[in-house]
Formats: sequence, structure tokens, C-alpha cells
Amino acid sequence: MPANKPAVGIMALYLSRKRLEERAYFAKLVRAAERMGMQAFVFTPEDVRGNQILAHLYNTKDRSWSRKLVPFPDVIYDRCRYQPNERFRKLQQFRKQYPHLLYMNRPLANKWVIYQLLSKNRSLKPHLPETVMLNSTNTAMSLLSRYHRIYTKPINGTGGRGILCIERLGAGRFRVRGRDLRRRILKPRICTAKELKSILLKQVARKNCIAQQGIDIRLPNGRVHDFRVLIQKNGSGKWQFTGGAARVGARGSITSNLHGGGKAVAMDKLLEKRFSSSSKARDLQKQVEELSFQVVRELEQKFHDLCEIALDLAIDHQGRIWMLELNPKPSREVFARIGKSSTYQTAIMRPLEYARWLYQQRGSK
Repeated sequence: MPANKPAVGIMALYLSRKRLEERAYFAKLVRAAERMGMQAFVFTPEDVRGNQILAHLYNTKDRSWSRKLVPFPDVIYDRCRYQPNERFRKLQQFRKQYPHLLYMNRPLANKWVIYQLLSKNRSLKPHLPETVMLNSTNTAMSLLSRYHRIYTKPINGTGGRGILCIERLGAGRFRVRGRDLRRRILKPRICTAKELKSILLKQVARKNCIAQQGIDIRLPNGRVHDFRVLIQKNGSGKWQFTGGAARVGARGSITSNLHGGGKAVAMDKLLEKRFSSSSKARDLQKQVEELSFQVVRELEQKFHDLCEIALDLAIDHQGRIWMLELNPKPSREVFARIGKSSTYQTAIMRPLEYARWLYQQRGSK
């Protein structure tokens, strides 16, 4: 490749039997790289063969995949999502074995560590729901005594898996809703405090859950919603706000995830409808952008090697913005679903533009 056109290796993990999770997105990345005069291929830590890689190559003409031995890439775009298994440990081993390679993304810490980090920032703390490690049933019950609604969730969970929503109903009764670890919606259950503690004990026993203050994110029709915003490094190495969209959950769901049956809606339209004011909607979107930049800059001081972050935000009925979760390996399909094709294309191009800039910066040193 020319000196200013790096080969980008998109590093992923196999889900099972050599099946990659995001092949459709990877194909779009390869196609975008080709238009930029760059080369891109996909590989996993399991594909290393000595000083070469048995890469997955995508042919943009006939839309087919093939395998071929190639040299190590100039820049690695890490798309590996956390998995509690041996494949993720191989990723960790790969990064330790090849620390000299040029990485442009990395796994972040779990939800509990991220909460502790961000809550130390005085300007960010008011935007964080109170969160505690779920180390006993009393921990959750204490939080529930202060808030009408709480959520319990795995510290490494994604896509709404394993999340419970617990609400106080009065007279010693509680409503429990949620999703199981396979993302299936659970049947709502009304229970006593004793029965609730029995449910919570199962999560406590897993030793990997948090309990969190619940923010009321229900729309008038009862469905929950939140906002997914994407912020990325651009071709000059600077953080730039790419875009945002609203996500409305499926009927009966406590989460808004698209993979869990949610739908995407234009952010400005939903805010205008909620607050009956276009100026209020614009003001909230500006606040969302400012908060996003604060968060990524705080994260970068700790973790470095970041190129994009998605934030899941809630805006309560008083217009207060809450940060619910972070995703360092975000999907960008939400923009395609709301018809913002230019934003969607920008979201695909920016990692490649940043990879080129990063490579050029190393070459100039």
C-alpha cells in the first residue's frame, strides 16, 4: 500500500464455529475503504499463523468472502465485544503479545468500574443514576426504599440481557419485569418482599450485577425510550459528534434495544413531541452534545486508544439528562433506520479516516 494508505485490520471474535458477528457491517467497511484507496480485511486473534494472518477478505464486486494469508495490518480497528469465554481471553492475550501494533480502539472496563470513574467528575456525577454493586439483597432493597423504581443488570451485559426492572407498588408488593440472559421478555410478576429477595438472591449469587436508580423513561403509551448518540474521532484525530437518534422499546419491554424489538425514531421529532417545543428540543440536543464530549474526554484520560463511543442517554420529564450506559463497540444501524443515510455513511467512514490519520502520525514521528 502507498505510505499514506494503511492496511486496516478489523479485529473481531468468532461467535461459534468460525461465524463472525458483524459481517454485514464489515462488508460495508471494506467497501468504504476501497473507495478511499485503502485496504481492509477482517481477522480474529485465532487467525494468527506465525508472522501472518489467515484473513477474511471481502470481494466487493461479487459480494463474496474468502480466506487468504496476509501480513499483519498497519492499523487494527478493534471491534471485539466482551464475551465471558475463552475467545475473549484470546483477544487479551493477542494485545499483550503484540503491544507494538497500532490499535485504534479497545475494550472498556465493566459498568461498575465506569460508574466509579465518571462519578469522580463533579460535572458528570449529576448525570449518573445512583448505582451500587449488588452484593446482597439488602443492597437492592435499600436502593428501592429511596427510589420508586430500580434496575438490576450484569456488569458486562449487552443488548438488555439479564436486566430486571423492580417497582414498588405499595402495601409490601413489588412488580418485577425484565429480560433473561437470552434477551427474551419475561412475564411480569407481582411479588412480596420475601419473594423479591428470593429473585434477587439469584443475581447476588452471580457476583457480577449492579443495582441502579431507575429513571422514568416511559412514553404516554407505556413504552420505554432512550437516546443513542455516537461520537467519533475524525480524519484529524479530533472527537466529533456524529449524530443521535431515539429508540423506543417493544411493547412490554423494559429496554429500548433495537435487537430486542425496539424501533428507531428521529431524536428531534421525539423531543419536540415530548416537550411540545422545538426550541426546547434544540436546547436539549445541544446539552446532549456537550455531555457526550465531557464523557469521552474523561474516558480517554483513563483508557486511551479510543476512536468511538456510543452513549445511551435518558431525558426525564423535567428535561434532566441521564447517562445510562456506554458502548465502545457501537452499531450505527440506528441512523439507517431513521433515514439519515448521510449520517450513517459518516459513521462508517470516520473510523477509516481516523485510521489513516493515526498511521500518518506514527509515520511522521
